[in-house]
Amino acid sequence: MSAAPRASAPPAKGRPVTLSTLAEKKALGEPIVMVTAYDYPSAEVAEAAGVDVVLVGDSAAMTVLGYESTVPVSLDEMLMLAAAVRRGLRSPLLVGDLPFASYERSDEQAVASAQRFVKEAGCDAVKLERGGRSAERARAIVEAGIPVMGHVGLTPQTATQLGGYRSQGRTAERALAVLREALELERAGCFAVVLEAIPRELTREIVARLTVPTIGIGAGPETDGQVLVFHDLLGIYGGHKPRFVKRYAELRDAMVAGVRRYCEEVRGRAYPGDEHCYEMAPDELERLRSLLAEAEEAAATEEPFTGGPSL
Repeated sequence: MSAAPRASAPPAKGRPVTLSTLAEKKALGEPIVMVTAYDYPSAEVAEAAGVDVVLVGDSAAMTVLGYESTVPVSLDEMLMLAAAVRRGLRSPLLVGDLPFASYERSDEQAVASAQRFVKEAGCDAVKLERGGRSAERARAIVEAGIPVMGHVGLTPQTATQLGGYRSQGRTAERALAVLREALELERAGCFAVVLEAIPRELTREIVARLTVPTIGIGAGPETDGQVLVFHDLLGIYGGHKPRFVKRYAELRDAMVAGVRRYCEEVRGRAYPGDEHCYEMAPDELERLRSLLAEAEEAAATEEPFTGGPSL
Protein backbone atom coordinates (compact mmCIF):
# COMPACT_ATOMS: atom_id res chain seq x y z
CA MET A 1 0.00 0.00 0.00
CA SER A 2 1.38 3.40 -0.95
CA ALA A 3 1.96 6.03 1.71
CA ALA A 4 -0.61 8.77 2.11
CA PRO A 5 0.37 12.11 0.52
CA ARG A 6 2.01 14.57 2.85
CA ALA A 7 0.20 17.72 3.85
CA SER A 8 1.58 20.64 1.88
CA ALA A 9 3.31 23.25 4.00
CA PRO A 10 2.80 26.89 3.03
CA PRO A 11 5.78 28.52 1.33
CA ALA A 12 8.27 30.09 3.72
CA LYS A 13 7.89 33.84 4.01
CA GLY A 14 10.08 35.63 1.53
CA ARG A 15 11.01 32.39 -0.25
CA PRO A 16 9.55 32.40 -3.77
CA VAL A 17 7.92 29.30 -5.21
CA THR A 18 9.73 28.13 -8.34
CA LEU A 19 9.26 25.42 -10.94
CA SER A 20 11.75 23.34 -8.94
CA THR A 21 9.58 23.79 -5.85
CA LEU A 22 6.57 22.35 -7.68
CA ALA A 23 8.57 19.41 -9.06
CA GLU A 24 9.88 18.71 -5.58
CA LYS A 25 6.36 18.79 -4.13
CA LYS A 26 5.24 16.23 -6.71
CA ALA A 27 8.20 13.98 -5.91
CA LEU A 28 7.47 14.18 -2.17
CA GLY A 29 3.72 13.78 -2.55
CA GLU A 30 3.02 17.23 -1.11
CA PRO A 31 -0.16 18.72 -2.63
CA ILE A 32 0.20 21.97 -4.57
CA VAL A 33 -2.27 24.74 -3.73
CA MET A 34 -3.29 27.07 -6.55
CA VAL A 35 -5.96 29.77 -6.72
CA THR A 36 -6.95 32.43 -9.21
CA ALA A 37 -6.64 36.12 -8.42
CA TYR A 38 -7.47 39.16 -10.50
CA ASP A 39 -6.47 42.24 -8.51
CA TYR A 40 -4.18 43.60 -5.80
CA PRO A 41 -6.45 42.85 -2.79
CA SER A 42 -7.08 39.23 -3.81
CA ALA A 43 -3.36 38.78 -4.45
CA GLU A 44 -2.63 40.00 -0.93
CA VAL A 45 -5.13 37.48 0.42
CA ALA A 46 -3.51 34.65 -1.56
CA GLU A 47 -0.10 35.72 -0.30
CA ALA A 48 -1.20 35.89 3.33
CA ALA A 49 -2.98 32.53 3.09
CA GLY A 50 0.18 30.81 1.86
CA VAL A 51 -0.86 29.44 -1.55
CA ASP A 52 1.82 28.06 -3.86
CA VAL A 53 0.64 29.25 -7.28
CA VAL A 54 -1.60 32.13 -8.35
CA LEU A 55 -3.23 32.06 -11.77
CA VAL A 56 -4.56 35.24 -13.32
CA GLY A 57 -7.20 33.25 -15.14
CA ASP A 58 -9.28 34.34 -18.10
CA SER A 59 -12.24 33.46 -15.85
CA ALA A 60 -11.81 37.11 -14.85
CA ALA A 61 -13.82 37.81 -17.99
CA MET A 62 -16.94 36.65 -16.13
CA THR A 63 -16.11 37.08 -12.43
CA VAL A 64 -14.59 40.57 -12.67
CA LEU A 65 -15.36 42.12 -16.06
CA GLY A 66 -18.94 40.93 -16.54
CA TYR A 67 -18.60 39.15 -19.87
CA GLU A 68 -20.81 36.12 -20.57
CA SER A 69 -17.83 33.86 -21.30
CA THR A 70 -14.04 33.91 -21.32
CA VAL A 71 -13.86 34.53 -25.07
CA PRO A 72 -14.28 38.35 -25.22
CA VAL A 73 -11.53 39.27 -22.73
CA SER A 74 -8.58 40.93 -24.47
CA LEU A 75 -4.85 40.52 -23.97
CA ASP A 76 -4.59 44.12 -22.74
CA GLU A 77 -7.29 43.50 -20.14
CA MET A 78 -5.52 40.37 -18.92
CA LEU A 79 -2.20 42.21 -18.71
CA MET A 80 -3.77 44.97 -16.63
CA LEU A 81 -5.21 42.44 -14.17
CA ALA A 82 -1.97 40.43 -14.03
CA ALA A 83 0.10 43.53 -13.29
CA ALA A 84 -2.22 44.38 -10.38
CA VAL A 85 -1.86 40.86 -8.99
CA ARG A 86 1.93 41.02 -9.34
CA ARG A 87 2.02 44.06 -7.06
CA GLY A 88 0.30 42.07 -4.31
CA LEU A 89 2.47 38.92 -4.46
CA ARG A 90 5.86 38.00 -3.07
CA SER A 91 6.12 34.22 -2.66
CA PRO A 92 3.63 32.41 -4.95
CA LEU A 93 4.49 31.55 -8.53
CA LEU A 94 2.47 33.85 -10.82
CA VAL A 95 0.94 32.42 -14.01
CA GLY A 96 -0.85 34.52 -16.63
CA ASP A 97 -3.62 32.98 -18.74
CA LEU A 98 -3.22 33.58 -22.48
CA PRO A 99 -6.70 34.67 -23.60
CA PHE A 100 -8.55 33.46 -26.67
CA ALA A 101 -7.05 34.73 -29.97
CA SER A 102 -3.75 35.76 -28.37
CA TYR A 103 -1.70 32.66 -29.32
CA GLU A 104 -3.52 30.46 -31.85
CA ARG A 105 -2.55 32.23 -35.08
CA SER A 106 1.19 31.50 -35.11
CA ASP A 107 4.22 30.69 -32.99
CA GLU A 108 5.29 34.30 -33.36
CA GLN A 109 2.00 35.60 -31.98
CA ALA A 110 2.13 33.12 -29.09
CA VAL A 111 5.67 34.09 -28.13
CA ALA A 112 4.92 37.82 -28.40
CA SER A 113 1.85 37.48 -26.15
CA ALA A 114 3.75 35.42 -23.61
CA GLN A 115 6.60 37.92 -23.57
CA ARG A 116 4.16 40.72 -22.74
CA PHE A 117 2.92 38.77 -19.70
CA VAL A 118 6.50 38.47 -18.45
CA LYS A 119 7.77 41.92 -19.44
CA GLU A 120 4.72 44.10 -18.74
CA ALA A 121 2.91 42.20 -15.98
CA GLY A 122 5.79 40.46 -14.23
CA CYS A 123 4.40 36.93 -14.61
CA ASP A 124 6.67 33.94 -13.98
CA ALA A 125 4.88 31.74 -16.53
CA VAL A 126 1.88 31.59 -18.86
CA LYS A 127 -0.94 29.08 -19.40
CA LEU A 128 -2.67 27.97 -22.58
CA GLU A 129 -5.43 25.50 -23.42
CA ARG A 130 -5.53 22.20 -25.33
CA GLY A 131 -2.98 20.04 -27.09
CA GLY A 132 -2.53 19.69 -30.85
CA ARG A 133 -1.66 23.02 -32.43
CA SER A 134 -1.64 24.61 -28.97
CA ALA A 135 1.10 22.18 -27.96
CA GLU A 136 3.15 23.53 -30.87
CA ARG A 137 2.58 27.05 -29.53
CA ALA A 138 3.61 25.88 -26.07
CA ARG A 139 6.84 24.48 -27.45
CA ALA A 140 7.66 27.77 -29.18
CA ILE A 141 7.04 29.73 -25.98
CA VAL A 142 9.17 27.34 -23.92
CA GLU A 143 11.97 27.57 -26.48
CA ALA A 144 11.76 31.36 -26.13
CA GLY A 145 12.59 30.91 -22.44
CA ILE A 146 9.14 31.31 -20.87
CA PRO A 147 7.66 28.51 -18.73
CA VAL A 148 4.24 27.22 -19.85
CA MET A 149 1.41 25.51 -17.97
CA GLY A 150 -0.95 23.40 -20.08
CA HIS A 151 -4.71 22.87 -19.67
CA VAL A 152 -6.85 19.96 -20.92
CA GLY A 153 -10.32 18.55 -20.36
CA LEU A 154 -12.93 21.28 -20.18
CA THR A 155 -11.22 24.20 -21.91
CA PRO A 156 -13.52 27.24 -21.54
CA GLN A 157 -12.14 29.06 -24.58
CA THR A 158 -13.51 26.27 -26.79
CA ALA A 159 -16.49 25.28 -24.63
CA THR A 160 -18.93 25.69 -27.53
CA GLN A 161 -16.97 23.19 -29.61
CA LEU A 162 -16.95 20.80 -26.63
CA GLY A 163 -20.72 20.96 -26.18
CA GLY A 164 -20.81 23.63 -23.48
CA TYR A 165 -19.51 23.85 -19.94
CA ARG A 166 -19.72 20.14 -19.15
CA SER A 167 -17.34 17.43 -18.03
CA GLN A 168 -15.08 15.90 -20.67
CA GLY A 169 -13.56 12.49 -21.26
CA ARG A 170 -16.58 10.44 -20.21
CA THR A 171 -16.40 8.16 -23.24
CA ALA A 172 -13.36 5.98 -23.95
CA GLU A 173 -12.60 7.81 -27.20
CA ARG A 174 -12.84 11.28 -25.70
CA ALA A 175 -10.86 10.19 -22.62
CA LEU A 176 -8.07 8.94 -24.88
CA ALA A 177 -8.06 12.28 -26.72
CA VAL A 178 -7.72 14.21 -23.44
CA LEU A 179 -4.88 11.94 -22.29
CA ARG A 180 -3.07 12.41 -25.59
CA GLU A 181 -3.41 16.20 -25.30
CA ALA A 182 -1.87 16.08 -21.82
CA LEU A 183 1.05 14.00 -23.09
CA GLU A 184 1.53 16.38 -26.04
CA LEU A 185 1.76 19.32 -23.66
CA GLU A 186 4.32 17.54 -21.50
CA ARG A 187 6.41 16.66 -24.56
CA ALA A 188 6.18 20.31 -25.64
CA GLY A 189 7.93 21.27 -22.41
CA CYS A 190 5.04 22.35 -20.13
CA PHE A 191 6.07 22.33 -16.46
CA ALA A 192 2.55 21.39 -15.29
CA VAL A 193 -0.87 20.55 -16.73
CA VAL A 194 -4.30 21.60 -15.44
CA LEU A 195 -6.97 18.88 -15.67
CA GLU A 196 -10.48 20.37 -15.64
CA ALA A 197 -13.83 18.61 -15.25
CA ILE A 198 -12.82 15.07 -16.15
CA PRO A 199 -13.71 11.76 -14.45
CA ARG A 200 -11.37 10.81 -11.64
CA GLU A 201 -10.74 7.46 -13.37
CA LEU A 202 -9.27 9.35 -16.33
CA THR A 203 -7.30 11.55 -13.96
CA ARG A 204 -5.62 8.46 -12.51
CA GLU A 205 -4.59 7.31 -15.99
CA ILE A 206 -3.15 10.73 -16.87
CA VAL A 207 -1.31 11.17 -13.57
CA ALA A 208 0.23 7.71 -13.96
CA ARG A 209 1.66 8.68 -17.35
CA LEU A 210 2.84 12.27 -16.79
CA THR A 211 6.07 13.16 -15.05
CA VAL A 212 5.15 16.84 -14.55
CA PRO A 213 2.75 18.03 -11.83
CA THR A 214 -0.98 17.95 -12.53
CA ILE A 215 -3.37 20.52 -11.07
CA GLY A 216 -7.00 19.48 -10.81
CA ILE A 217 -10.20 21.46 -10.95
CA GLY A 218 -13.13 19.09 -10.93
CA ALA A 219 -10.76 16.20 -11.66
CA GLY A 220 -10.79 14.42 -8.30
CA PRO A 221 -8.19 14.14 -5.52
CA GLU A 222 -5.59 12.12 -7.45
CA THR A 223 -3.88 15.15 -9.01
CA ASP A 224 -0.70 16.68 -7.58
CA GLY A 225 -2.56 19.86 -6.66
CA GLN A 226 -5.87 21.68 -6.80
CA VAL A 227 -7.05 25.04 -8.14
CA LEU A 228 -10.26 26.95 -7.53
CA VAL A 229 -11.48 30.33 -8.70
CA PHE A 230 -11.07 32.92 -5.94
CA HIS A 231 -14.60 34.27 -6.35
CA ASP A 232 -16.07 30.75 -6.30
CA LEU A 233 -14.34 29.41 -3.21
CA LEU A 234 -15.15 32.58 -1.24
CA GLY A 235 -18.73 32.87 -2.47
CA ILE A 236 -18.27 36.28 -4.11
CA TYR A 237 -19.42 35.46 -7.66
CA GLY A 238 -23.18 35.16 -8.05
CA GLY A 239 -23.14 33.26 -11.35
CA HIS A 240 -23.23 29.53 -12.07
CA LYS A 241 -21.58 27.35 -9.41
CA PRO A 242 -19.96 24.26 -10.94
CA ARG A 243 -20.41 20.93 -9.18
CA PHE A 244 -16.74 20.76 -8.20
CA VAL A 245 -16.74 24.07 -6.33
CA LYS A 246 -16.67 24.01 -2.54
CA ARG A 247 -17.60 27.25 -0.79
CA TYR A 248 -15.20 28.10 2.03
CA ALA A 249 -17.01 31.37 2.78
CA GLU A 250 -20.13 33.27 1.67
CA LEU A 251 -18.65 36.73 1.25
CA ARG A 252 -21.20 37.98 -1.29
CA ASP A 253 -23.98 37.74 1.30
CA ALA A 254 -21.83 39.58 3.83
CA MET A 255 -20.92 42.23 1.25
CA VAL A 256 -24.55 42.84 0.27
CA ALA A 257 -25.53 43.04 3.95
CA GLY A 258 -22.75 45.54 4.65
CA VAL A 259 -23.64 47.83 1.73
CA ARG A 260 -27.36 47.59 2.61
CA ARG A 261 -26.61 48.70 6.16
CA TYR A 262 -24.54 51.60 4.82
CA CYS A 263 -27.48 52.67 2.63
CA GLU A 264 -29.81 52.56 5.62
CA GLU A 265 -27.49 54.61 7.83
CA VAL A 266 -26.91 57.29 5.19
CA ARG A 267 -30.63 57.63 4.53
CA GLY A 268 -31.34 57.69 8.25
CA ARG A 269 -28.52 60.22 8.85
CA ALA A 270 -26.84 57.82 11.27
CA TYR A 271 -23.66 57.97 9.20
CA PRO A 272 -21.34 59.79 9.41
CA GLY A 273 -21.13 60.15 13.18
CA ASP A 274 -18.94 62.46 15.21
CA GLU A 275 -16.14 59.89 15.21
CA HIS A 276 -15.95 60.06 11.40
CA CYS A 277 -15.57 63.86 11.20
CA TYR A 278 -12.62 66.28 11.16
CA GLU A 279 -12.58 69.45 13.28
CA MET A 280 -10.94 72.88 13.14
CA ALA A 281 -9.05 74.31 16.10
CA PRO A 282 -11.26 76.86 17.95
CA ASP A 283 -8.94 79.80 17.20
CA GLU A 284 -8.88 78.94 13.48
CA LEU A 285 -12.67 78.71 13.46
CA GLU A 286 -12.89 82.20 15.01
CA ARG A 287 -10.50 83.57 12.39
CA LEU A 288 -12.60 81.99 9.62
CA ARG A 289 -15.77 83.56 10.97
CA SER A 290 -14.05 86.95 11.21
CA LEU A 291 -12.83 86.71 7.61
CA LEU A 292 -16.26 85.69 6.40
CA ALA A 293 -17.86 88.61 8.22
CA GLU A 294 -15.42 91.05 6.62
CA ALA A 295 -15.97 89.52 3.20
CA GLU A 296 -19.75 89.72 3.50
CA GLU A 297 -19.59 93.32 4.71
CA ALA A 298 -17.34 94.31 1.81
CA ALA A 299 -19.66 92.61 -0.64
CA ALA A 300 -22.64 94.46 0.80
CA THR A 301 -20.94 97.88 0.48
CA GLU A 302 -19.27 97.00 -2.85
CA GLU A 303 -15.93 98.05 -1.38
CA PRO A 304 -12.72 96.29 -2.43
CA PHE A 305 -11.81 93.58 0.02
CA THR A 306 -8.25 92.20 0.34
CA GLY A 307 -8.23 90.52 3.75
CA GLY A 308 -9.54 87.09 2.71
CA PRO A 309 -11.62 85.19 0.20
CA SER A 310 -14.11 87.13 -1.82
CA LEU A 311 -17.73 86.05 -1.72
